[in-house]
Amino acid sequence: MPGGARRRLLGWFSRHPRFQLLALLVPPAGWFGLVYYGSLALLLISAFWTLDPNTHEVVHQFSLANLQKLVTESVYPTIALRTTVVAAIVTVADAVIAFPIAYYMARVASPRTRAALAVAVLLPLWASYLVRVYAWRVILSDSGLVDWAFAQLGIPNVGSLFGISDLSMTIVFIYLWLPYMILPIFAGLERIPSSYLEASADLGGRPWTTFRRIILPLAIPALAAGSIFTFSLTLGDYITPSLVSNSQFIGNVIVGELGVAGDIPFAAAFAMVPIVIMAVYLLAVRRLGAFEAL
Repeated sequence: MPGGARRRLLGWFSRHPRFQLLALLVPPAGWFGLVYYGSLALLLISAFWTLDPNTHEVVHQFSLANLQKLVTESVYPTIALRTTVVAAIVTVADAVIAFPIAYYMARVASPRTRAALAVAVLLPLWASYLVRVYAWRVILSDSGLVDWAFAQLGIPNVGSLFGISDLSMTIVFIYLWLPYMILPIFAGLERIPSSYLEASADLGGRPWTTFRRIILPLAIPALAAGSIFTFSLTLGDYITPSLVSNSQFIGNVIVGELGVAGDIPFAAAFAMVPIVIMAVYLLAVRRLGAFEAL
């Protein structure tokens, strides 16, 4: 481009800052959209293909056979329901555990204590995911730390309640995703003006009344924002169920169809299930102001 034309172009951009921002964002946003939404579109399209049982090759013809299989064979709705229920339990448990921790960090702790607690919350995220899962597998095993601790209290064989089970899997999920619930709640509670609490105290509001009528309603968007992480991460995980439980999750079935059966179309069709569940969930929490609290 000639020097004069380039100067005119730069001068035009300098007079239109919005187009400067647009020129900066379009290339990375376009690349992200092409890679992410393009692959997602291909996934959805391949869900309507089929696998030839004789040649094991993908037949690129429109068919509802995979969706029909998901609906008619009871095992797949059962797996989807199990995955959704566990994700909901993990989300509720993390919210109950995270709220007092986040409240203490945001409203009670000194700046130094708050910084130490923030490091303590984030520190597990620096370790490998597999290391944390295997560590909990050892802790919850028949001869692990939990079994030993209860044995010292005169309660033997507690480890048999855990081990490789759905209970152990749920506990591991609660531990893994707890930081993702604490941080949004902490940010939401920190944004609550202290004047609201002082006004409630001046008007004779008891601590429980202040919490129920002021703090909790204002913290609901942050709770909803944290639940997006815990629910979606549990819904899509397949490693923890494989290592800590014998139950099948949606992710385990998809991995099995891809790696063992080689049925890519059916795996793509089953992958649509968590997408639909999350779409409904996001619409629900959007009404609670979750997106504004992210």
